[in-house]
Amino acid sequence: METPQITAYLKTHCGWSAGVRAVLSKYNLQYTEKDIIQNPAFRWEMEAKSGQPLSPCVEINGKMVPDVSGEDVERYLIENKLVQENDVQPGVPINAPCPPEQHEASAVRMRF
Repeated sequence: METPQITAYLKTHCGWSAGVRAVLSKYNLQYTEKDIIQNPAFRWEMEAKSGQPLSPCVEINGKMVPDVSGEDVERYLIENKLVQENDVQPGVPINAPCPPEQHEASAVRMRF
């Protein structure tokens, strides 16, 4: 199988983003990560390419797959024969948001 070219537009801390990272790692896929929290230009780039503001978005071989979970990315990769399905456990949920306490902790850190 030919190695896909992947750019992942992810958030620094996010359950959905963690799921995407876990799936890409599960299949040992190299990818360029663009953190849309650390660099707002990446968010603008993602929105321009995807036509919408929700993340994660993953560009695979030039095709944007918008607003996805790790489960969605894995399904896309398998259906398009870019990877062969395996039974490796990713180590984190691949289709889950952040737990509420993670968002609460982030909100506390942002208060001045």
